[in-house]
Amino acid sequence: MTELPERLDVVAVAPHPDDLEILCGGTLAKLVRQGYRVGIFDLTSGEPTPRGSLEKRQQEAETARQILGVQVRVNVALPNRVLMDGPEARFALATLFRQYRPSIVIVAMGRTPAASPDHFQGGLIGEAARFYSQLTKWDERFDGTPPYRVPHLVYAPFPFDAEVRHWHSQFVTDISDTIEIKLAAVRAYESQFDTHRFQRVEHMIRSANGFHGARCGYLYGELFALPTPVGAPDLVQLVHGSKGSIAPVQLPGKDHLPMG
Repeated sequence: MTELPERLDVVAVAPHPDDLEILCGGTLAKLVRQGYRVGIFDLTSGEPTPRGSLEKRQQEAETARQILGVQVRVNVALPNRVLMDGPEARFALATLFRQYRPSIVIVAMGRTPAASPDHFQGGLIGEAARFYSQLTKWDERFDGTPPYRVPHLVYAPFPFDAEVRHWHSQFVTDISDTIEIKLAAVRAYESQFDTHRFQRVEHMIRSANGFHGARCGYLYGELFALPTPVGAPDLVQLVHGSKGSIAPVQLPGKDHLPMG
């Protein structure tokens, strides 16, 4: 039996180093602050690119990990640019799920026709690997690791997804206190974001996260989705979420009603 590493609470999966920092870096940093053990699984090295190298990207990814405080970062070593959903890719990622046994897997998902097609393929691999992880009588395909069922799947949507996705549920996490950590982690990828490019990415991040946060009463927020409806035993607590204690609604007095 293969000796397993210490278990992770949450694992986030995306094709390239820097994808998860941009999509949900604020949430990952916040989870670490809240005491959870968090992992990032990069499906590829992200290379080749016009401005990078394998060694440089590895160094940048490690720097970003340290900035976020994430405990584990693993490169699955699948091929960049030609990443495709298929059995071998599923086996590789499912083996990591079996090893680290997370209770939640966050998968970057979406079609980005103006950017890499790896993004959508990575989402398909993540979904399939979650299923493969639990399969019995196939342990030889997963380095002898025992089957493991990942309880929860969460999507981190790409911001310019070309399709309207009808997921059952969407929710926003408050990253007002970790937005600067997120941006510092993105800035660590100097080979990909020179000063001009980083300014554009920062503007996009602050705009998107500001929009999603404002919808929920936060300064900044990150959007996620679920393949199932949100369930809760308490409707009032679900509706109020983390906005604080429940206070009675104060209606305007007669003198404050609009004239008509």
